[in-house]
Amino acid sequence: MTTEQRAALPDTIHTNGATPNPWWSNAVVYQIYPRSFQDTNGDGYGDIPGITSRLDYLADLGVDVIWLSPVYKSPQDDNGYDISDYQDIDPMFGTLDDMDELLEEAHSRGIKVVMDLVVNHTSDEHAWFQASRDKNDPHADWYWWRPAKEGHEPGTPGAEPNQWGSYFGGSAWEYDPKRGEYYLHQFSKKQPDLNWENPEVRAAVYKMMNWWLDRGIDGFRMDVITLISKHVDANGELPGVGANTESSGPVGEDGYSSPNPFCADGPRQDEFLAEMHREVFDGREGTITVGEAPGITPERNQHITDPANRELDMLFLFDHVEPGGGQSKWTAAPWKLTHLKHCLSGHQAAVKETGWTSLFFNNHDQPRVVSRWGDDSTDELRARSAKAIALLLHMHRGTPYVYEGEELGMTNAYFDSLDQYQDLESINMYHQLTEAGVMTPDEMMASLKAISRDNARTPMQWDATKYAGFTAPYAPTAPWLPVNENRDVVNAKKEKRDPDSVYNFYKKLIALRHENPVVAAGDWRMLDADDPQVYAFVRTLREDGVGGGIDGSGERRIVVVVNMSSESAKIPAEAADMLGLGLAGTTLGGVSADRILISTYPEEETAADVLFGKLAPWEAFAYEL
Repeated sequence: MTTEQRAALPDTIHTNGATPNPWWSNAVVYQIYPRSFQDTNGDGYGDIPGITSRLDYLADLGVDVIWLSPVYKSPQDDNGYDISDYQDIDPMFGTLDDMDELLEEAHSRGIKVVMDLVVNHTSDEHAWFQASRDKNDPHADWYWWRPAKEGHEPGTPGAEPNQWGSYFGGSAWEYDPKRGEYYLHQFSKKQPDLNWENPEVRAAVYKMMNWWLDRGIDGFRMDVITLISKHVDANGELPGVGANTESSGPVGEDGYSSPNPFCADGPRQDEFLAEMHREVFDGREGTITVGEAPGITPERNQHITDPANRELDMLFLFDHVEPGGGQSKWTAAPWKLTHLKHCLSGHQAAVKETGWTSLFFNNHDQPRVVSRWGDDSTDELRARSAKAIALLLHMHRGTPYVYEGEELGMTNAYFDSLDQYQDLESINMYHQLTEAGVMTPDEMMASLKAISRDNARTPMQWDATKYAGFTAPYAPTAPWLPVNENRDVVNAKKEKRDPDSVYNFYKKLIALRHENPVVAAGDWRMLDADDPQVYAFVRTLREDGVGGGIDGSGERRIVVVVNMSSESAKIPAEAADMLGLGLAGTTLGGVSADRILISTYPEEETAADVLFGKLAPWEAFAYEL
């Protein structure tokens, strides 16, 4: 099923507070990491013609939108998130003509196309930045240039304007001998931050966005868009820089302070996003905007996605995929299901009346969730846990995002040596943390196996051939990242033929969102919040003229129960009560297999398990009351 076939939700059903309901209310988005999706020319990198060649696969899966990670011209320092020309395609991926063909072919199948937009920063090879290195050029104030700290020789240790560290390791400031000053880069030194305080910068960005929309794309996913507004004093100065005596934050064991408290969700964030909406999206129909939102709370998500405020349609929040308790990404404590419950409860509650939320566990920056929270120790447990985790996510209220290979249950790569990694963040942090004595080399390698971004970036597994069908087995160049060794077990060709596969389970989940308004827009309420093993909740929908609940209330309700472990589990009290289970485990109203909308086990087997108040390992189901 595609956008052309998917029924729109009627306006009698409440979604994000807009009227009419937005087209994406019951849509599903599929993220493509182009360099890892499909290589058609044998150079080891995926390309745009490869994406076009796989559109029928995506249409069969049922997704409504594809989101492409960056394909713009780039030096590829951070795999394309360092853009040197916003209005050209990198030769690695193809040409503008290839992009136009992809748009035409996707639209002919009812699939919309969203492009990644990176405008917090550019590449240092972008023409804007090169021009800004001259203090007399009109672009001189398009980036955050600052002189060395007073009393220090420029370019020497300690001369940086403040003590901020980069998220990719080292200082967040880089000295440029040509200009004689430092520039701010929250990420790689080849990714200088744009100065959004300058209206000329914003105008140039909006002009570029309009150019792409006029060309036919359907929207943008906006990378770290909530970092564009920095905290500055009345003179426009950053904390700890020059005459601004505000502290730049406490220094950590790596010798740096974090820019996040001063660069995330800054004081002009709403102003900038509302201006962007006016200048780019007003008057355009059928678009979708989603922002990557580090530093944003669920409450701020509600404000930014409230259609009345005319900012963005939805955001990606990250507290649910980050370690709890202030732990470091690289030294995190063991994951707890109760942490996930707490985070997702907050996301759901914040947008109950207005606004919207994005649903995701995987993306190009996260390890494979089946390896992270599931169990990939055997193929059976891998498939069971992949389905259970998917059911948990997709039965929430919001817009689900499927990351390439997630629908197959692809796992982490588990590389054994540092030279197998390509991810800039992983390599930099390995050296920084081991050289500082924060972690041993063995500890850091174990951390990379668990959390490195490269786990999500190994080539898509289409079949069991040498290079998993990502490129031809006789291609002159091997894939840019090694193919996962489990390609003979986990691949699209095999799973499409297997009715019990993870792939076919995802097709059912996507169809449910398209067809069942309770799944798409029903209210959400957590059950048994403190249970450490079972994740359960109820979805409820009352619609004028719909109703039909078996209790005569006129409500439609779905109970979702998920055993998030490889051990058997007891159905906890609140979920048991919703299902009509008696104290001895017997049912009061009966549990019928034909009311199970979807289950990770055969429906009859699940109905029997529920009858006795238990769940098998990774058993999960949605039951219509």
